[in-house]
Parts: sequence; C-alpha cells; structure tokens
Amino acid sequence: MERLSLPPMSRVAICGGTHGNELTGVYVVREMEKKKVDKIGSVSVTTVLSNPEAVKVCRRYTDKDLNRCFTDALLSAPLTASSPHEMKRAHELNALLGPKGSPQAVDFLCDIHNTTSNMGVCFIFYRFDWIALHLFKYVQSKASFGPVRAIQFDTTPAEAYSLDAVAKHGFALEVGPQPNGVIRADIYNMVTETLDLIMDWLEQFHSGSTFQGGEVETFCQTEVLDYPRDPTTNEVTAAVHPQLQDNDFKLLLPGDPIFQSFNGEVVKYEGEEAYPLFVNECAYYEKKIAFHLARKISISIPSVTLKKD
Repeated sequence: MERLSLPPMSRVAICGGTHGNELTGVYVVREMEKKKVDKIGSVSVTTVLSNPEAVKVCRRYTDKDLNRCFTDALLSAPLTASSPHEMKRAHELNALLGPKGSPQAVDFLCDIHNTTSNMGVCFIFYRFDWIALHLFKYVQSKASFGPVRAIQFDTTPAEAYSLDAVAKHGFALEVGPQPNGVIRADIYNMVTETLDLIMDWLEQFHSGSTFQGGEVETFCQTEVLDYPRDPTTNEVTAAVHPQLQDNDFKLLLPGDPIFQSFNGEVVKYEGEEAYPLFVNECAYYEKKIAFHLARKISISIPSVTLKKD
C-alpha cells in the first residue's frame, strides 16, 4: 500500500466554547490555560476559547452560529459595525489560527463539541484528511472507552464552514450525550483521554514512526429529516419515537417507527436503509432537523511517516 511522507504537525490548536453552552471544551481549555500548557513534547499548543461572549451567557451563540462562519465566502466578506458578533469573531479566529488555506495556518486543530444526542465520541471532518483519519484509527484502537466513530461530510474546502477547516488538518471532536449548560465528568474524561492519545500519536509521528494504513470505517451524511410540523403554525407535532431515541448509528430500516405524534400516532420511516445521527439534537430544532441520515463507507488510508528535511 502507498506510503505518504508528510510534514510535521508541530503547531496544534485545541479549541472549546465554539458553542457557548457546550461545556466540555470550555472546561478543557480553561484547565489547560490554568496549567499554562503551551507545549507538549515536540508540539506547540495554542488553546482558544472560541466564543467567550456566548460562554458568558451559556448560549450556543449570541447572533449567529459561529461554527457556520468559516466558508471562504464568509471569511472574505467585508465586516461592518452591524456585522453579527460571530462573523467578527470568525475573522479574528481566522487571523489567529489561519488564514484558512494558507501556509501560515496551524498544522492541526481539534475543536471540542458536545451533543445532546447519544453519539459517544465522534471525529467529524469534511474531506479525506489522512492525518485526521490516522488519529481516529489510533484513538479507536487505544481508548479505554467506546465506541469511537468517524463522520465525514463531503464538502469542498472552500465550503467547509466549521472552525477546524481553518487549519491544515483538523476535526471537530463531538461527544455526547450531554445536556446544554451541563458538565459531565465521564464525558470530560473521554475528551481528555482522546487529547492525550492525539498528543501521543503526534509524538510518535515526529519521532519517525510509520503508521500503517488500512481500511477505516466512516459514516457519510446523505440527508436530513425534519420533525412532522403543523402546516399552518409550523409547530412540531411529534417527538422522536422511543424506538429511535438514543439509537444513533443503529441501522434504520423501511417501516421502522421514527416519530410518535402527540395524539399517539406513529410515523414510520419510508426511505432506504440508513444510519441515523444526531437523533433529537437540541440545537437542531431551530435548523428544522430531527436527525441526520448517513451511509457507512470504508476508506483505504495510506501509511504515513514523517517527511525528512
């Protein structure tokens, strides 16, 4: 199998609070800053509380979802006094950690998120990123907890809209279930262990170790489904069915119940078999998403080793 020689990942950013009510990343970053963690082995570490204003009020955002503000078009758009707070903050973060797509961008970025869905630990990225996939493979094989999964969104680099897209390599680390505005020790421990394993992989990579390739299983989004709604008021008229609730990544078959209306009627799934993700995620009500659907794919990843000077 092909072996790639890649440059060092010596500049790393660990971010939290991109959504101000997702508290694991907030507390991880605060703890690292208390300990003045700016270097781990051969890696220079930058810690960033991404949206301090939203963290202060414990809300997902103040004006606009920050984690949708990093497309090339939005980052190149001029700012005005009336621009949303999060657009201004996106430009600041792009200057600090990027610029996106440039040689000056940090080598690797991990942005820590929480979900109210029963997702476990997920690596989410937007393109075939061999570093992200190798890190996922390593964490999946070494973590004391489980399961660990990968979700890939097939989006071009220009259209990639999340904070991790600013770096040369990166992903969002999505961990749940955890309610908004709440910190859970078990979730916190999974995230800190994941970060320790990431740093361990980077140290081995920098020491000249070759990481063997192979097949990696990921989930690729195909569509989203909204809740049933009243055609006049647009209000939700049904909840996620108990059989689907908390069953993220469990294969959904035609005829399976997906919603239970408030009068007791059951709505059944009519599409092709797929895997539900972000089931009943709190933040997606406003986006009119009850859950995502994905297909499972296998990706062949090459072996990687450090590129020699």
